[in-house]
Amino acid sequence: MPATATPPQKGLIFNIQKFSLNDGPGIRTVVFFKGCPLRCAWCANPESQQKKPEMMYDERLKKEVTVGKYMTVDEIMRVILQDKDFYEESGGGVTFSGGEVLFQADFAIELAKRIKAEHINLACETTGYAKPEVFEEFMSYIDFMYYDCKQWDRLRHQKGTGVGNELILKNLALALKKQDQLCIRIPVIPGFNYTDDDAKHFGELFKQLGVTEVELLPFHQFGLKKYADLNRTYQLKDVKQLQKDDLLSFQKILKDYHVTAKINGW
Repeated sequence: MPATATPPQKGLIFNIQKFSLNDGPGIRTVVFFKGCPLRCAWCANPESQQKKPEMMYDERLKKEVTVGKYMTVDEIMRVILQDKDFYEESGGGVTFSGGEVLFQADFAIELAKRIKAEHINLACETTGYAKPEVFEEFMSYIDFMYYDCKQWDRLRHQKGTGVGNELILKNLALALKKQDQLCIRIPVIPGFNYTDDDAKHFGELFKQLGVTEVELLPFHQFGLKKYADLNRTYQLKDVKQLQKDDLLSFQKILKDYHVTAKINGW
């Protein structure tokens, strides 16, 4: 009796965005993985949090649609390879985003292997929340990494995101040793990590780790409408967006610790 073929592995994807210019160098295709172990109150992609398909109102179609689709590596690769010429001409490639890509680590690694077999540049955006051995294997396929460092204090990280920061800081130290192209980002959120005291503690942390450059992501309200479309309460709807001038003190304090901080968007 012939052996039964193993069905192909599938990952839960909520969007594949082509011709992106803001998620790494060159023209890129961004693969958005659905599911995240964190529950950040300011999340701009709340539809990415749950690791299951869900209903969301679509403004364009004027009806509810399903967000999240199970796809095989082959199905995703067919989309990615459509624009391979553009990657080569622009110095671009593919970026994994989310959600948290490492929440589906096995699938992400299989997809990464296929992308690298096609000699395509691969970037990722990650919280770094994964077992170190999983993170290290995944990182071996990544050419450029955006790494979020949201909070210096374990308890405050737990309160603001639902998880502690021990794994995140451990994997950040790994990335600093082994990832040649690394951009560390701080999403600066009022009421969570926005004070001068926070900036000083970040400076001390980065000094210990040997970090000399970071990027500050000012709090924004780009995801505001999505919470209503998901029929969810958005806790930060009345919080004012931050502008460049609001982050100059934060930037200056980091400079006192020999950390150059670029403000995203300026």
